[in-house]
Amino acid sequence: MNFPLSLSFKLLALASQIYVRDANGNLIGYVKQKLFKLKEDINVFSDEKQTNLLYNIKADRMIDWSANYSFTDARGSFLGSIKRQGMRSIWKASYDIFDASGNQAYKITEENGWVKVGDALFGEIPIVGILSGYVFNPSYIVTKTDGSVIARLKKQPAMFEGKFLLENLAPFSPEEETRIVLGVLMMTLLERARG
Repeated sequence: MNFPLSLSFKLLALASQIYVRDANGNLIGYVKQKLFKLKEDINVFSDEKQTNLLYNIKADRMIDWSANYSFTDARGSFLGSIKRQGMRSIWKASYDIFDASGNQAYKITEENGWVKVGDALFGEIPIVGILSGYVFNPSYIVTKTDGSVIARLKKQPAMFEGKFLLENLAPFSPEEETRIVLGVLMMTLLERARG
């Protein structure tokens, strides 16, 4: 993949649609989340017409407080998973990404928990609160188990659209790349209501 990747979605849409584009602006992934699903079951396609399925992300339970989301490719091969750290995510979003063997490979953490607090308070102010998308822009770091930072996801200022930029800060293999991008994509879907 040609980094940095941009993730964008409309904030006011009924069903979330995320467009993933590479550094040249080419669409490399499209997600349209289904409405009224009791368990998350998300398909990632290569195009907006949804003709070529690339990956599937599926929750292991209905209540997603600490749900585990499994990644599979189009053939159904298990690639890994991501799990939200329930209580830790109250203050700062925290997720663990696991490899195909079930070993923790990466961690995604929000860099500054005060951004969430500021966004929540500022967003409640009548009329002025709609500008919170320009003022509060959370960022998340992806680290290996040894603590080294390998990627950063940063929200970009936007009004009626969520825009994020995913930068690679260290080299990683194609398998790691897929796992990290799917993990960041799922985390973005779960955290889209914030910031």
